[in-house]
Amino acid sequence: MTYNSDRIEALLDEGVRDKVYPGAVWAVGDATGIRVQGTTGVLDPDEPDVPMRPDTVFDAASLTKIVAVWSSIGVLWEDGVLDLDQSLGGFWPEVTGHPLGTVTARQLLTHTAGLPLRAQLKNLYGTNQDDIRRGVLHEQLHRSPGEAVEYTDRAALILGYLAEHLSGQPLDQLASARTWHPLGMNSTRFGPLPAEIAARCAPTELDQDTDTHLKGTAHDFSTRLLGGVCGIAGVFTVLDDLAAFLRYMLAPAAFQAGVGFGTEWTTCSLALQTGELQPARGLFWHPAPGATAEQDVWVHYGFTGTGMWISPAQGRWAALLTNKLYYTRDRQPLTEVRNAFRELAFS
Repeated sequence: MTYNSDRIEALLDEGVRDKVYPGAVWAVGDATGIRVQGTTGVLDPDEPDVPMRPDTVFDAASLTKIVAVWSSIGVLWEDGVLDLDQSLGGFWPEVTGHPLGTVTARQLLTHTAGLPLRAQLKNLYGTNQDDIRRGVLHEQLHRSPGEAVEYTDRAALILGYLAEHLSGQPLDQLASARTWHPLGMNSTRFGPLPAEIAARCAPTELDQDTDTHLKGTAHDFSTRLLGGVCGIAGVFTVLDDLAAFLRYMLAPAAFQAGVGFGTEWTTCSLALQTGELQPARGLFWHPAPGATAEQDVWVHYGFTGTGMWISPAQGRWAALLTNKLYYTRDRQPLTEVRNAFRELAFS
């Protein structure tokens, strides 16, 4: 297969000109590593002389759900600690006797658990972290488990709590010890970031309290409320680290031992798990919109403007990191760029 680097560069340059995002960093690769990559635009429109760089740090937003939560749940599953199809109440005393106790980890991973769709934790449970945890874990369900596919950040938040319960470690420590450190993802961490690293961070949305764009602090308010570490969002990362993660998914044997999840977890996750329900889902991954079954492309996006794709059938992966949230919360302009990028990356 070819690598359409010229066409990808033209596409992403146009996105800068149209103010879809201030800048972007991207790569396409395979099991051997990065095959083509590039950058475009600037780090911060207020500093037009500072270009976007390959080592720019990005607020990964919902990619946290993959690099921290999905990977950690995979670790626990492959360790034999977690049965995806056992009701949570059967082994997690904190939810035993509550509606969430009837739900399984697989249903959380496929967004079929029937969880409430509301996500504004402060408005529901206040600002105390213990009260928030109790409220989330003891809340009534929105509908019966297995009835429908409905995306909600709560699924990742609960799975993060579950990973902490089963491992006896905070989520950031578990992800670092079992995934990030073994893969050499040395620039990946939960925020808030120290000042020297935040200086390399692509700014996101305007913080109404300070009238400045957030840099090194998670854009997601609920994540900030929870101290920066949770299953919803909060991870900051760089292109090379995501490349290592995606490359490992394609070829675990190419890396030294020590990563907690492997081929079995990836294969299980990149397969339809929702039967006839729509939209179709794997385990936290979903089929890329517009991709054919033969292309076999799976994707996960982050609200700040991040995204990563993987195709086991083609032995190829791609990553696109932008800070589109600097300009707008409107998803559509970036959606069009993402779809075009995916077509070029996997054709």
